[in-house]
Amino acid sequence: MKNFTTVSVNGKMLLHLLILTVLSIFLVSCEKEEMDTPLENELAASAVIQGKVDYNGAHKKGAPAPGEDPIAAIAIEAGFDELVAALMYVDSELDAGLVDLFLIGTDQYTVFAPTNAAFQDLYSALGIDGITDLPAELVLEVLLYHVTDGRRAANSVVPPRNYKTIETLLGKIFKVDPNSVIMAIGNNANITTANISASNGIIHIIDGVLLPIE
Repeated sequence: MKNFTTVSVNGKMLLHLLILTVLSIFLVSCEKEEMDTPLENELAASAVIQGKVDYNGAHKKGAPAPGEDPIAAIAIEAGFDELVAALMYVDSELDAGLVDLFLIGTDQYTVFAPTNAAFQDLYSALGIDGITDLPAELVLEVLLYHVTDGRRAANSVVPPRNYKTIETLLGKIFKVDPNSVIMAIGNNANITTANISASNGIIHIIDGVLLPIE
C-alpha cells in the first residue's frame, strides 16, 4: 500500500479552507426556511456534473480530455458531502495526505465516488451516525479501495465481456462486469455515472461504498 501519511504545510492550509468552505455551505443551508430534499440535492449535483461528464458510452475509445477542476473541487461542488467528510476525517486524524492528493496533486487518479445515499446506507447497516464513528484507519483503507492509478475512462474499466480487474491504491482488487457492476471483496455496487473529467483524474459515481473486507 502506498504511503499517504505526509501532508505539506500548503496541504494543511488547504484542508482548513476546505473545512471552512463546507461549513459555510452548511450554514447557508441551515438559514433556508425549508431544508432541501434528497431529490433536490441530487438534482443540484446533477446540474454541476452535466458540464463535466462524457455521455458517449462505456466503450468509447480513449479517456475524456482533462477538466479544469481537481477531483476534490468537483466533489465539493457536486455535493458529495459524505465523501468529502471522510477525506477530511482521515487527514485530520492521520495526516493521510488525501487532500493534497486530490486537491493540488499533479498525478492522475481514477476515483470511484460513492453518493451521499451510499454512505447513509452504510451507516444504517452498521448502526452508526456518521463516518467519525468508525476508526480513521479503517476509513483510510476504505477510501484507498476506491482509487486506482491513472486516468481510466469507462472503456478501460467496464469490459465488453468477462470481467475487468481493477487494482486499487490499497493494494487490493475488485472486478467490474460488462453491466457496470463492481464486485468488491465485501459487497457489490453499480457505476451509475461515468467519465467525469477532472484536471487530475476521472471520477465514476457509484451507488455503494466498496468494502475491502468480507
